[in-house]
Amino acid sequence: MINGDVSFWWNQIGRGAPRPPLPGPITADVCIVGAGYTGLWTAYYLKKAAPALRIVILEQRFAGYGASGRNGGWLTNSITGGREQYVSSHGHDAAARFQTSMNETVDEVIRVAALEGIDAGIVKGGEFTVAYDQPQQRRLEASARAEQRWEMTDVELLSPAAARARIDVAGTTGAMWHPHCARIHPAKLAAGLARVVETLGVEIYENTRVGEITPGRAVTEHGPVDAEFVVRATEGFTAGLKGLHRAWLPMNSSLIATAPLSDAVWESIGWTESETLGDMAHAYMYAQRTTDDRIAIGGRGVPYRFGSRTDSDGHTPASTVEALRGILTRFFPATAGVAIDHAWSGVLGVPRDWAATVGLDPTTGLAWAGGYVGTGVATTNLAGRTLTDLILERDTGLTGLPWVNHRVRNWEPEPLRWLAVHALYRAYSFADRAELTRRQTTSPVASIADVVSGRGH
Repeated sequence: MINGDVSFWWNQIGRGAPRPPLPGPITADVCIVGAGYTGLWTAYYLKKAAPALRIVILEQRFAGYGASGRNGGWLTNSITGGREQYVSSHGHDAAARFQTSMNETVDEVIRVAALEGIDAGIVKGGEFTVAYDQPQQRRLEASARAEQRWEMTDVELLSPAAARARIDVAGTTGAMWHPHCARIHPAKLAAGLARVVETLGVEIYENTRVGEITPGRAVTEHGPVDAEFVVRATEGFTAGLKGLHRAWLPMNSSLIATAPLSDAVWESIGWTESETLGDMAHAYMYAQRTTDDRIAIGGRGVPYRFGSRTDSDGHTPASTVEALRGILTRFFPATAGVAIDHAWSGVLGVPRDWAATVGLDPTTGLAWAGGYVGTGVATTNLAGRTLTDLILERDTGLTGLPWVNHRVRNWEPEPLRWLAVHALYRAYSFADRAELTRRQTTSPVASIADVVSGRGH
């Protein structure tokens, strides 16, 4: 088994020759810090809209090194932290516009990938969420009823028999499904986007770490980049920037990928429509059937490292690998003898209120997007289009969405944030174990489980 090496996705396709680092101090119209999905989508739409702009992207390792090349491959319509927060703050209509925009974003990514010849293994099979005990079933039914009050969500509640006919998860008590989700190969999308923006004339400098962002400048070890607009697109690595150590907490998520499964195993499982798969546990899992007939399955391992530290190559503790294998075989007993070919981890950005944000301060030229809490595969595209409109001073439907220019207070200093995050996930694990053993318990996290999004897709 390969452990780390960034991710299975990159190991599968190879990284190619590294791009050169920043050659020295330069000037640009727009400097984007971070060559993940957010930075690449922003560069794509900006360059398409204003070809004369000089756009420079600075990346600490290589394009797609962070969450963009390590995630679970869920291109889904989730609003980070939940839609109801925007009902409270901006009203029903604003929240509905946001949800409709997220639905459309899934199709926009698919459209651009086809237009630009990016073969990212995209199959729009929908999102399938399963329950396998009665507490989960109650949460599932409540969630489905809540979603069905919004006509644009298109959620279907499935009986146990109907659920097992689609994906035969052992002990299924029911499931819900909606069509606004696609399975993707994360690294293929990142590599394809990087190739496309370079052909448009965007400059990408790799192995160029930015230590500080100030108005009009990104400071690197190779010299500064001066630009009218500087876009912070650093997601889980934001804590490494000067002055931003407590802005977004870097949350760890881990995945494993099996060896390719035999036809006999797939026949027992079903899963023929490439749906993404999740569950209603508190410390939930996320999975996909890969383009080459493996199962990639993820969840929280060690959720947070003291001092907002981040890993370099995605090495994953053996206990996390075994925990994920346990989920896999509990879901699909036929996989008990299947080898695990790869394990890896990555970090995602978590704001203090668990709500993603995109914005621009016109007085300083500083822009940002992120805090996706694991729901960024689609949201990054919406962020890139929104940043384009903000930078070009276009008043559009996107710039009026309720997450634009949303601000939130910093996380608490250590050791408080370490204690809070680890206590939360210990409580999640306790609640899930209690449910699986059919003990009656009042979960200490039940009331906030739906608020904390945190999926690693």
